[in-house]
Order: sequence, then structure tokens, then C-alpha cells
Amino acid sequence: MIVEYIRYRIAETRRTEFEQAYQRAAASLAAAEQCVDYELSRCAEDPGSYILRIRWTSAEDHLTGFRRGEHFAAFFGEIKPYVESIEEMRHYEPTGVAGQGGSLPTLFSWAGGAEALDRLFTRFYERVDEDELLAPVFAGKDPDHAQHVAAWLGEVFGGPTVYSTGHGGHRHMASRHLGRGITEAQRRRWVELLLDTADEVGLPADPEFRAVLAYYLEWGTRMALLYSGPNPPPLPETPMPHWGWGITPPYRG
Repeated sequence: MIVEYIRYRIAETRRTEFEQAYQRAAASLAAAEQCVDYELSRCAEDPGSYILRIRWTSAEDHLTGFRRGEHFAAFFGEIKPYVESIEEMRHYEPTGVAGQGGSLPTLFSWAGGAEALDRLFTRFYERVDEDELLAPVFAGKDPDHAQHVAAWLGEVFGGPTVYSTGHGGHRHMASRHLGRGITEAQRRRWVELLLDTADEVGLPADPEFRAVLAYYLEWGTRMALLYSGPNPPPLPETPMPHWGWGITPPYRG
């Protein structure tokens, strides 16, 4: 991943047409397989100063793949009149220093914290033990299994790093599914039962939280299905996945 920054100095009389040109040029970025995302920002204190941020899959993909590809001509045709106004155009490598500020609550705190997630999974695994389809999958589980899964989801949702520091992190969670032969019917039932239990124990019911929860459960259970199957992928060496409001693990294709 590489980040390109282009800084413009645009005269007041040209600012509206400049933004409109990039609105049109954005269609080419959206269609380019080398482009991850993009954003044009205008300086609040100095409205003539603009920054275009584009994340590319790599510098080579940008300089050769995109610039020699089918979408570049249309893109450049829109922004060509403003090339002379560029003050800087460079690629930057992400450093790994990134995160969210405190203006939004984490999913962990919004859900009700550790107490709420412990309540959720304690009740959920009580229901699992009584479920004809799921009980065989979890026969002989650790007595503290519910608390371990609560710690996992708590960390994934922005809470304390209990699972990665005390239970082995992402690799360990994936390894726990190897050879279990989970079926698609069992995966679907797991999701359905957990969402029902979230209602039962009183987790927040607002559409935004429930949408992220359902999204995570689909991702997590489909990963479990992959690792439990006959040809599992290599165990992940990546850090714990993290989810937030509009933030999910990166697409890896």
C-alpha cells in the first residue's frame, strides 16, 4: 500500500470548476483496480490550498498500472488544466501509526463493555448446549470458553487486549477451528442464535451497532468455516483484527 499526496494552490475564481473537475475525474479512480480509495480536501484556514490523497495498491501499480491503463486518459483529461497549480506530488509509505480518536465510542464500550459481552456469551453457550445442531461442535469445550470468546470479541471491538496478551491472539483463535469440519448449516445457526441472544440479554439494538455486529459475525464465521475445512489456509501471523464504526479488516483478496 502506498499513499499519494498532491497539493494544489487554486485561485479563487477557479475553485468551483476545480472541484467539479475532480468530481468527474473520480469516476476513473473508482474504476481503477489499482486505486484503494481517494479524498480531496480543502484547507479551512486557506481555501486556496487543496490536498488530494489517493491510496494505491503499490507505487508501481500507480505509475505503470494506472498511468498506462485504460482509465488514465479520462482522469488526466479532467485534471490537466490544473497540473500547473501542483505544489507537491509524492508517494508516502504508511508507518503503522494509525488509529481512532476519542470522539466516537468504541464498539466495545457501546455494547456495554466486558460485563455485557460476558453476559452475552455466557447465555449464548448455555443455549448452544441445548441446540441440536451446534451442541456437537462444542462438546467438551473449556469451562471458560464463553469468557474467552467474550475477551476475543471485546478486543476486536476496541476493548482491552485481553485475548492477544492472555490467549494467543489471532493465530490461536484460527488454530482452534482446524479439523472441526464445521458445516454451512452450523455456521448459519451460530450467527442466528447469537443475534437472538443479543436481543435476549439486552445488547444495544440501534441499527448502526447491529449492522456492524452482523457484519463481523458473517466475517468471523466464514473465516472459521475456512479454517475448519479440509484445505485450510496458513494460520495468520497478523495482529488481532479490529472493527469499528465503518472500520473493518483490510480487503486481502
